[in-house]
Amino acid sequence: MFCLCISIFTVNAGEKYITTSDGVKLYVDVRGSGPACLYLHGGPGSGSYWLEKYYGNSLEQHFQMIYLDQRGVGRSTSPKDGNFSMARMIMDFEEVRESLGIKHWLTLGHSFGGILQMGYVTGKPGSIDGLIFINCCLSMNDCFKKSWLPKAIELAGQDTPPICLDTNVNIFERMGAISQVLNEKGTMWKLFFASEENGNKMNDTYLNFPEWNSDFSNKSMEIADYWTNFCLLTPQVTQPVLFFYGKTDWAVGPSHYKEIAFPNMLLWGSDVGHMPFFENTEDLDKAIDSFVSKYHF
Repeated sequence: MFCLCISIFTVNAGEKYITTSDGVKLYVDVRGSGPACLYLHGGPGSGSYWLEKYYGNSLEQHFQMIYLDQRGVGRSTSPKDGNFSMARMIMDFEEVRESLGIKHWLTLGHSFGGILQMGYVTGKPGSIDGLIFINCCLSMNDCFKKSWLPKAIELAGQDTPPICLDTNVNIFERMGAISQVLNEKGTMWKLFFASEENGNKMNDTYLNFPEWNSDFSNKSMEIADYWTNFCLLTPQVTQPVLFFYGKTDWAVGPSHYKEIAFPNMLLWGSDVGHMPFFENTEDLDKAIDSFVSKYHF
């Protein structure tokens, strides 16, 4: 039987910048009360603001949330040497934790944030008490090849460029070609949202920001670290895990959960696509409540 002892360290709430050992200024916003929980956003490059805006009130009832814009994203600056490696990301997370005076915390990730959580927990397992995966990808090859691209080709129909069907072509090139078609057809939202209205709502989230750093978003897919198949490493993760997935999540894949084998996991399938934070918050609330109760966070 798994026994978990949580120590709660109260961190001064509010917005702040934490400067890393290589001179990057990381934007952090601390809100809520309870065990500390670091949010690792997806995108790559989506930033932390939209989760705080649409679902922060619910999360902050359970946890003291640490909303972080990763290096090269949003309100954070970029490294002068262009270092966006997984190892450097893990150093960032650790330097944020230490700067805030937190001994150990939970992590919560969405989408690409699953890749980051796996890199972090396998690199620094002693820093993490538990992990919450919300519609997370743990292997980009698996998600893109089995779900994202096939669904995009289905949506494009007869307008699918031949390059997208050529398995000898790099997956990223195939995705770029089909994305252009879906953008022209106005159907890209169907990969991620239940309605076009929700897609527009998400896109409008950042209109009030005069500047938005997109460096990591532009470079992340070229970094080999993030193409690791972390599904194979899930048996090594002994911390409690909530793995929440969408049964119509074409971005990650509704069957992606079958590739994972966390030994200490609450698995939760939900009738939702890629964005449960504002498309099925009721079920997501139930999942997080169950996780908190099961493992006494």
